[in-house]
Amino acid sequence: MRNLILYISCSLDGYIAKPNDDLGFLNLVQIEGEDYGYNDFISTVDTVILGRRTYDWVMGEVQEFPHFDKEVYVITHREQPAKGNINFYGGDLQKLVLKLKSESGKNIFCDGGSEVVNQLFTYKLFDEIIISIVPIVVGNGTRLFKDGRPEQEFKHCGTKTYKSGLVQLHYKIA
Repeated sequence: MRNLILYISCSLDGYIAKPNDDLGFLNLVQIEGEDYGYNDFISTVDTVILGRRTYDWVMGEVQEFPHFDKEVYVITHREQPAKGNINFYGGDLQKLVLKLKSESGKNIFCDGGSEVVNQLFTYKLFDEIIISIVPIVVGNGTRLFKDGRPEQEFKHCGTKTYKSGLVQLHYKIA
């Protein structure tokens, strides 16, 4: 069975973006040649799930979607035809993930945003979470975790610290 893995960064106070979807604080930890294990992680993945706002932000920053070699599901309420391997999905998220998990293949990467992450937590569909904590308190913006999710326990798998001050936490479902 394939695992659904949340791999995401947030501020020390739990924000994945500042107001107006500003992700500039992530640049604080950019060091040439340091990918914080991302390339190793992404090699274990063949499917990506992300929200529409996250997709739109990424596409505003780059010419070509970075996961063009993977099957991609952009969770949206707006119907839109697929663009190559990028599927715009407006159906039941729980059904989609359960279907994907039942198929053969590599892991499934949830790349945000907050609404998608919290729906997946509500359905208790994550198998692992890898959260990179950026050493800044931003005070306001889009929270990674919203109130109202059911309680879930995870087992600590490891913690990595980096010269930049970034701390990466890895947990699996208990």
